[in-house]
Amino acid sequence: MNNPICWFELPTVDIERAVRFYESVFAVTLRREVCGGHPMAIFPYAEPQPSGALVQMPQLAPRDNGTLVYLNGGEDLNLVLERVKAAGGEVAMEKTSIGEEIGFIALFVDSEGNRVGVYSRH
Repeated sequence: MNNPICWFELPTVDIERAVRFYESVFAVTLRREVCGGHPMAIFPYAEPQPSGALVQMPQLAPRDNGTLVYLNGGEDLNLVLERVKAAGGEVAMEKTSIGEEIGFIALFVDSEGNRVGVYSRH
């Protein structure tokens, strides 16, 4: 197994609001799908890299204290964190070094109430 991650799902209460939030924060376009009758918005990716989606399903609820997913924060986490605030999210942990050779992380709470991490090498 080269990479244990193959897919992730972030639950939403209002998928349209969540899509606007993530598209604004990461400056990307999410692909809309329906799976099993449930709306999804898939994060962009290049094969064979893994990806994930925002999902709206009655059996899934956003959480700020559950599993923590880290998304690629690009070259500067401060830019992402500024966009989180502008999009109505909350910064839960500012950009923090996790070691000179490793990089930086930060945490935010999205429009739905999920706690999400971002990672950057610099």
